[in-house]
Amino acid sequence: MSVDTLPQHPGSTTVRPQGLGRRQVHAVAACYFVASFAALGLPPYLTAILPALGDPQGRWAGVLYIVPTVFSALGAPLWGRLADRYGRKRLLLRAQLGLTVSFLLAGAADSLPAFTLALVLQGFLGGTFAATNGYLAAALDGSKLSLALTLMQGSARAALVAAPILVGALSPWIDPHRQYLLMAVLPLTAAVFLSLLPEPTRPAGSGDEDAGTDPDTRGGDATAPAVGAARPAPIGLLYTFEFAFVFATIISFPYLISLAQERLPGVSGTTTGILFALPHLCYLAFAARTHAAFLTRPHTGIALGFGFVALGLAGHAVAHSLAAFVAVRLLLGAGLTLGLVCLSVLAAEAARGRAPGRMFGTLEFISKGGAVAAGAVAALANGRFGAAAPVLVGTAAALLAAAAATALVFPSRMRWSSRR
Repeated sequence: MSVDTLPQHPGSTTVRPQGLGRRQVHAVAACYFVASFAALGLPPYLTAILPALGDPQGRWAGVLYIVPTVFSALGAPLWGRLADRYGRKRLLLRAQLGLTVSFLLAGAADSLPAFTLALVLQGFLGGTFAATNGYLAAALDGSKLSLALTLMQGSARAALVAAPILVGALSPWIDPHRQYLLMAVLPLTAAVFLSLLPEPTRPAGSGDEDAGTDPDTRGGDATAPAVGAARPAPIGLLYTFEFAFVFATIISFPYLISLAQERLPGVSGTTTGILFALPHLCYLAFAARTHAAFLTRPHTGIALGFGFVALGLAGHAVAHSLAAFVAVRLLLGAGLTLGLVCLSVLAAEAARGRAPGRMFGTLEFISKGGAVAAGAVAALANGRFGAAAPVLVGTAAALLAAAAATALVFPSRMRWSSRR
């Protein structure tokens, strides 16, 4: 996937000031990958880590799993505003160094409170999603920004697939708890490479050079963008779709393994791991082509994405064979790919004329809020109705969102037809 492979579309403004060429964007993606690798690889092993810290049954694993997410959501808007004020590169470096410090503290912790504090710091001091996307949005625009955001999602998906495998492979030699010390090298290395990249400058006339000029917060005539700048796209729908999409997709994650083991007795851990990874592998395989196909019609892609997510989740409730599980995981993968790619396109449109740090900080807050809500609802539904209940809740949420997105697509087509 490359930020220079897209054809130019009429009406699409693509500006690249002061660098951030293809290699530099790929370097940012690689740094995001290693940060995501460290953050995503170890949480699945919390049940193996906690007994040595005073929690023999690992009862706190579920709570600690979402602690970094909660505090990342709380800190993201603050760090986004500071990035707009003091520089996106500085705050991106701060995020990587924050992860380094928190991983060192987690690996050295010798009690449950100390380990919990390290996870709190990991969430609050990290926030590489908002920091990375804000950095890119300060230097790219239009289709190149949306493709770069798609590439960042690909980095996270690749880390989500590969990281738990490597952590498991190292476990016979290095205890997962002490692997936090090893993983601290990854964000530190990323910070070194990022320090070599330039401080991005927003394209002239974008109207967001100052953090205090965010169009969402100004009053009166100040809401008009600078002469020659594109009027900011509505952002409320982006936030709504982001929350709904994260909620609908994440809700199936925590109990997928137990559902597969319940429906497929004797299934191996390797097989369940592959089933978990399939939707993310779909994204890696088809994200670039999906971006090219839906660049000019993201709302259609969002509607289709929610539809495929609903079909995939509903299929989980009735799947009783390995072939059926593979099929529904691929359906979910199609929805995941369409949704994430089209959300990136909508985010790139919304970033025009806005302070990118603030916008992506708020977007991370919304996204993490959806993930926390999904985890909480999944736990309640699973505890009361069983392992199939979370996917049914996710199906209902995806269907409602698909209906809302479809209602947006058809009126716009009717207005277009009436003008002809």
